[in-house]
Amino acid sequence: MLIQRAALLDGRTVDVRVEETVTAVGPNLSARSGEDVLDARGGLVLPGLHDHHVHLLATAAALDSVRVGPPRSRSEFAAALQQAPVDADGWVRAVGYHDSVAGPLDRAVLDALVPDRPVRVQHRSGAMWVLNSAALARVGLGEDTDGRLFRTDSLAAWPRRVPALGPLSAVLTSYGVTGLTEATPGQSRADLEKLAAARRSGQLRQRLHCMAPPEVGEVPGVTLGATKVILDDPTLDLDALTEWVRRCHDGGRPVAVHCVTDSQLVVALAALRAARTRRGDRIEHAAVVPPDLLGDLAELGVTVVTQPNFVAERGDEYLDDVPAEQLPDLWRVATLVNAGVAVALSTDTPFGAADPWAAMRAAVRRQTPAGAILGEAERVSPRAALTMFLGHASDPARPRAVAVGEAGDLVMLSAGPQEALNALTAEMVSATIIGGELVTQ
Repeated sequence: MLIQRAALLDGRTVDVRVEETVTAVGPNLSARSGEDVLDARGGLVLPGLHDHHVHLLATAAALDSVRVGPPRSRSEFAAALQQAPVDADGWVRAVGYHDSVAGPLDRAVLDALVPDRPVRVQHRSGAMWVLNSAALARVGLGEDTDGRLFRTDSLAAWPRRVPALGPLSAVLTSYGVTGLTEATPGQSRADLEKLAAARRSGQLRQRLHCMAPPEVGEVPGVTLGATKVILDDPTLDLDALTEWVRRCHDGGRPVAVHCVTDSQLVVALAALRAARTRRGDRIEHAAVVPPDLLGDLAELGVTVVTQPNFVAERGDEYLDDVPAEQLPDLWRVATLVNAGVAVALSTDTPFGAADPWAAMRAAVRRQTPAGAILGEAERVSPRAALTMFLGHASDPARPRAVAVGEAGDLVMLSAGPQEALNALTAEMVSATIIGGELVTQ
C-alpha cells in the first residue's frame, strides 16, 4: 500500500509505503503495479495508537451489559435492572455502578428490585460485584453473605463464556487503535491462547501485548510483557511484595504494580527499591502521587501508565469525595513528566471509556463533566498527550514514528497536524492500517 501526501508530526509531507512494516518514506514515491494507493491529502498520518492498559474480555462483555453508573438516577437504575434482558449465561449483568446513583448496594437492595433473576452489578472500580440472592445461589453462596463480593472473578461457578471480540475490535479500529496491552492479572496460558486464537481468526485485529506470570511460556500470536499484581490497602505487605518482585525478575519478567492510593504507591516503591528495578517495570494508574514521591519514581526509572480520562469522567465526584488537600495529587501527568518520570497513557477500558482521543483531551484540559478544572498544573500539550498513546508495547513511554522498519500499523486522519492537535477527536480518523492491511476507512 502506498499513502500519498501524508503529513507527519515532524512537519514533513511525504509518501509512505507500508507492508508488514513501513518500507519507504519520502517525497514522490511511484506507485507499483497493483499497489493500493491512499491519498492522505495532507492529513496527519501517525503510528497506530496503542492503548497501554486495557481489560479486553471485560470490555467486550461490557458492550452487552447494562450501564448503571452516573449520571443515572435511583429510578433510572431500578428501571434499567428491571427491564434488562438476561445474557447468554442467564444473568443480568450490569456495570459501572457508583454509590452516588442509589447509595450502597447489597443483596437486599437488589432483591427488592429484581427478585426472580440472577443479577450481578459491578462497581465501576472493577474491584467488587454485588449479587442478589438468585445470583448468589447460582455461584453456590448461601445466606451468610450480604452479596458484596470483593475481587472474586476467580469463583469456580462464575460465568466463563468468552464474549465475541469482533464488535469491540471494530470500535477500536474506528479510533485508530492498532495495539493493546491486556492488563488483566493472573491470566493462564489457556486464557492467552484464546486471545491469540481470536487474533489468528481475524476476530481481533489489534496487535496484543499481554501481562502474564513468568511461568507462562511463549504464546504464538501475542507478545508477553510484565507480570501484574493488584495492591489493596488492607493487605499491604512490603516483605511479600518485595519477594514477589524478585521472583518475577528472576523469571525474566518486569512487573506492573497496580497503585490507586498513596499507601499502595509508597509500598510499591519501597518493594521495587529493595528488589532493585528491572527494565520494563511499571506502575499502573498512579491515581494519587504525593509530591514527595516524585523523586522516587524518577530515581527508580519505572514507567507510569496513567489515565487522566478519569478526571473527565469522574472529576465532579472527586471534588465531592476527595479531601481538598489531596486533589492536586490526582491523576498527575505534567508533574510526573517534569520530574523526569517516563509516562504513558491508557484508558483502562471498561473502567474508563475506550476512546483514547477523549483521554488525550482530558490530559490537555483537565475538565470535569460539570466544567470545573481539576489539576490545572497537570495539563500537557496536545502533542504530548497524543505521543503518550504512540509508545512501543514493551516500552510505553518511547514513542514510535512513521519510519522505515517500524511496524506497518498506521492511522490516517482527515485533518492536518495543527487542526488534528487542536481537536484530538476520533471523528478525524479516516483510515486504520494494521500490518499493511487497510482495516477500516
